[in-house]
Amino acid sequence: MSALIAGSFAFDNILVFHDKFKNHILPDKVHILNVAFLVPSMRREFGGTAGNIAFNLKLLGDDPIAMGAVGTDFGPYAEWMDKHGISRKYVKEIPEHFTAQAFITTDEDDNQITAFHPGAMGEAHQQKIADVTEKVEWGIVSPDGKDAMIEHSKQFKEAGIPFIFDPGQGLPMFSGDELLERVDEAEILAVNDYEWQMVQDKTGHTAEDLSKRVSTLIVTKGGEGSEIYTQDGMVHVPTAKPNSIEDPTGCGDAYRAGLLFGLTNGFDWETTGRIAATMGAYKIESKGPQNHSFTIDEFKARMEENFGSSF
Repeated sequence: MSALIAGSFAFDNILVFHDKFKNHILPDKVHILNVAFLVPSMRREFGGTAGNIAFNLKLLGDDPIAMGAVGTDFGPYAEWMDKHGISRKYVKEIPEHFTAQAFITTDEDDNQITAFHPGAMGEAHQQKIADVTEKVEWGIVSPDGKDAMIEHSKQFKEAGIPFIFDPGQGLPMFSGDELLERVDEAEILAVNDYEWQMVQDKTGHTAEDLSKRVSTLIVTKGGEGSEIYTQDGMVHVPTAKPNSIEDPTGCGDAYRAGLLFGLTNGFDWETTGRIAATMGAYKIESKGPQNHSFTIDEFKARMEENFGSSF
């Protein structure tokens, strides 16, 4: 059985400005802002929700199916996926488009200026769930183009494939009614605590009401762990202790890969949550969303160390 991951592929361009933005921006001149920052430090990472989740699932030994749209500049990312044995069968190249890209400039105060170009991501709705020939046990609709998130959610429901709706940074694109439609189509809603409040505010529904519209609600709370609400009650999952904290980028995607691994393997929620938490600990120890690694034996030992049990 496989997990089908509908989401984005993106290049994350991380630039470091060795000074402070405030030293170069005149507050009384922001209406005619014209500044340039010399950024001698730069790195380019492979990212995007579908790419990140698939990478992490592959580390766990699964054979994920990633679905998304990319541009004609995707070559280096394609080589990376091939190197790690991640299928590109449902990764569609869109002519005359760039792959989605984020340009993130950080200063010495950890302030960030980000520009995001969606590129081919806006055409991801061209991919259809019905086109997947493999047996799919679980799916996830993760942040992507709005049309793709709407269509893939409907298509999972029509195909009878249970899925996680993970709106993430795509939340602002949806109206309250559009969010309610996605929640009603999904089996599981996965959000962080800020997103959970935003869902309530946008829909005008209470936490109690919304939690009854899905079989499972998962709310992550950063260093406080996560809470998994089912019809039988709540399971609190503490974090797994990281050896160091290098970069939180992609931790949510690593966590969601752990959820999919637990679901496709039939584990209970306590075990599934602990797998997800351990994935987050591995990810936060390295810069970029796809630069960590482990063996299954190492992973199980780390679960034992943090939680007293494994799978």
